Amino acid sequence: MPEARVIRLHPDGPEETAEAPAAGSGWEEQLAGGLEFLRRRLTGEYETDEFGFDPDLADHLLLPVLRPLFQKWFRVETQGMEHVPGTGGALVVANHSGTIPLDALMTTVALHDDHPAQRRFRLLGADLVFQFPFIGSMSRKFGATLACNEDAERLLTDGELVGVFPEGFKGIGKSFSERYTLQRFGRGGFVTAALRTGAPIVPCAIVGAEEIYPMIGNAKTAARILGLPYLPVTPTFPLLGPLGLVPLPSKWFIAFGEPIETASYGPAAADDPMLVFNLTDQVRETIQQSLYQLLLQRRSVFS
Repeated sequence: MPEARVIRLHPDGPEETAEAPAAGSGWEEQLAGGLEFLRRRLTGEYETDEFGFDPDLADHLLLPVLRPLFQKWFRVETQGMEHVPGTGGALVVANHSGTIPLDALMTTVALHDDHPAQRRFRLLGADLVFQFPFIGSMSRKFGATLACNEDAERLLTDGELVGVFPEGFKGIGKSFSERYTLQRFGRGGFVTAALRTGAPIVPCAIVGAEEIYPMIGNAKTAARILGLPYLPVTPTFPLLGPLGLVPLPSKWFIAFGEPIETASYGPAAADDPMLVFNLTDQVRETIQQSLYQLLLQRRSVFS
């Protein structure tokens, strides 16, 4: 809102001074912004890319919904943000945990809000994510796409910041006794995508997600009936019903390591299985060591 101008009489002539905006102008701006957002949604004056990403919805609805979790509930602290390139394609590779993938969402908020360039994080998700009617469409609108090399390479070539969690369901569905122990990283598909596009690989370690839903059991029979990779049993779920879905307020750290350069190898190196294996193992070991360091920094699970 433009600030008001006040003219006061002065012995040497009229004097113009600025007057502070009226109280409540911030609310008025928010209301106006919200109404404008609704108008765009109703009239269709917004754009999505070929993957279904909707920046307008992400900025004005999805990110604001996640920020209270990021800032107040998990009190996320980020480190090493200077290692994430400000422009151009790059592949962020992170550990996965927490029973449900809140770690991916919190990393998305971190890279948008804490990075100087407010980078968009284009997540690669498992097929199952996009089979759920509402979750699948919202994931697309938030910038996610299928975890396949074709989509990853297209995004990296277009200069996007792409995120992959190679542990997949093995990571988020592991028992609490295995917390902060990385699972197998698959066949290194993310490395081949980076090699073919020459994009740097940025290792990312996330501490805090393991404790939001401590998984002490797995209802395998029910999971098989529902077509799920696992059905978690935690100290609060299903014992407390819907209340058990509230995540515990653990203290989070998200740390980005120094990029691992791939451009010098050339695209043909993606067909070298030994090189792919070595780079995959290097990324995994880097993340594991970073997890140990972050755990030493944390005073306790909740502080």
